[in-house]
Amino acid sequence: MKLSETEAKNSYRYMWLMKRIFPYLKPVIGRLILGVLIAIPLGLLDGVTAFALKPYLDYVVGQKDLHFSLFGNSYTLTSAMFAMIIPFGVVIFAAVQGLLRYLNTYMSEWTSKKITNGIMVDLYRNLINQDTSFFDENSSGIIQSRYLNDPQQTSERLVDNLRNIITSFFGALGLIAVMLYSSWLLALVGVSVLCVAFLPVAMIRKVIKKTSNQDMVISGNIRTYINEAYLGNKIITSYRLQNRQNKLYEKEIHDSFNVAMTLVKRSGWTSPIMYLIASFGIAFVLWFGTNLITTGALTAGGFASFVTSLLLLYKPVKTLGGTITSIQKVFVAFCRIFELFDCEPEIKSADNAVAFNHLEHGITLQNVSFEYIKDTPVLTNINLEINKNETLAIVGNSGGGKSTLINLIARLYDVTSGAIKFDDMNIKDISLEDLRDNIAVVFQDNFLFSGTIRDNILMGSQTATEEDVHNALKLAFLDDTVNEMKDGLDTIIGENGIALSGGQRQRVAIARAILKNAPIIILDEATSALDNQSEAIVQKAIDNLMKEKTVFVIAHRLSTIKNADRIAVINEGELVELGTHDELLKIQGGVYSSLYEMQFKKQTAEAVL
Repeated sequence: MKLSETEAKNSYRYMWLMKRIFPYLKPVIGRLILGVLIAIPLGLLDGVTAFALKPYLDYVVGQKDLHFSLFGNSYTLTSAMFAMIIPFGVVIFAAVQGLLRYLNTYMSEWTSKKITNGIMVDLYRNLINQDTSFFDENSSGIIQSRYLNDPQQTSERLVDNLRNIITSFFGALGLIAVMLYSSWLLALVGVSVLCVAFLPVAMIRKVIKKTSNQDMVISGNIRTYINEAYLGNKIITSYRLQNRQNKLYEKEIHDSFNVAMTLVKRSGWTSPIMYLIASFGIAFVLWFGTNLITTGALTAGGFASFVTSLLLLYKPVKTLGGTITSIQKVFVAFCRIFELFDCEPEIKSADNAVAFNHLEHGITLQNVSFEYIKDTPVLTNINLEINKNETLAIVGNSGGGKSTLINLIARLYDVTSGAIKFDDMNIKDISLEDLRDNIAVVFQDNFLFSGTIRDNILMGSQTATEEDVHNALKLAFLDDTVNEMKDGLDTIIGENGIALSGGQRQRVAIARAILKNAPIIILDEATSALDNQSEAIVQKAIDNLMKEKTVFVIAHRLSTIKNADRIAVINEGELVELGTHDELLKIQGGVYSSLYEMQFKKQTAEAVL
């Protein structure tokens, strides 16, 4: 799945989206509902000031007393009493509204963070279970954009927009109630005009979806260039690539600007249109209200209260418009998130997978072919049998398919055709967990995780004892090095083991593999990046790792593999030779003998120099 080719096609299926979102709302539903309940009076209180204008103008400014009856008793509120009660009441309501606003904001932040945590945990679980091909197809920037940006923005914006919708909706209801109380005729006109003014917001959904997806891709590319600046800093400096990388980065920044301006250009007209429509409504209300006052159908206080309500009503209506635009972006992002959840790894255990405890006889490759790209074969009809506890070295031309072959044995990829069998069991029928538990891999450039040496070695076995760890250190010829370190096994090695040398990193990886004690070992160019001195030490560690194991080893330096039980020569994706070191050297004009002769001459020339 190419993450940059998202369609977010279900972003308008609101019921479908809510069903997918609800599992993340369910754990916080109590606080979410409480936040909603707080938002209702918070919105309704917006109309208090407008409501207070009518009695203030009619009774305080107009110097009138209010006479009313309650439960059979007559009461009078004088203008002086109104003059004291109304300002005091406005302050009380403002204090209550401020408290409610604080509680509403706290509830919103709490629930949004909890929802974000739930989504991000599930997304990370989804990410680390993806196939190797998934990471081949997608850049680090796109992955970070999809797995970090979307969940952080969606949940926070969802709760925040929900709060705004409820507050604005009930704020509008409260103001409409004040308008109806002042004059139902004017209210009918004002509300109708605002409803018409609200319509342009519904016309920009497709623009939001398109620009949101474009922005996601650009954001991913920007992250990729940032990652490359960090990981490739030595190459950038050595080859003076600063101008090249800067131009690429600058292009993405400009593209991001253009996408943002496209959205503004397509949607920015909605606000002026809403203003224009609303101004016609206000003008008509002023004209019609003046007539009502002159005919005595409406008091000046009632008209002032109505106009204030109408003007205040425009804010929640405008907020609702902006919130609907924002929440549409949220739905597009949520749709992209659910696309990730629906992206299942192709390589997984079969429903009726069989257990695999240990290798009893051997591993067989039957007519194995593989292609990364359709109709572009990398391996073709490989037939090979490897006995238990046999060491098979794999050599051949660069790009000939050696690493691909061992990746298939570890089932990092699945064969395109043919079969790989462990003790006559098809690898696809074996429980993936059992298969991986029985294989330990040491790569050319082993990845070490941030943390300590101990942390990285214990990844071979979480249940290992301290004695097991020290034994692995000893067998990996790493014990003296660790003992010289101030913090020993608890030394922080930095991101990808940056605090260690190349040879030390390899030996940590070997110690990790030793601790795993898997019966099948895969060594992929484990010493090719090391100098001769480091290689000699690492090779001794590898010899300890290989004891009584079934081993697949790839190495360019043929001197390191001549003691293998057998050597398989892979050339242009085909198995062209198979035998011991001595047997292959006897083949006149053979691929292996040619490779060995070239390396021997090169080593001799280097020794003379």
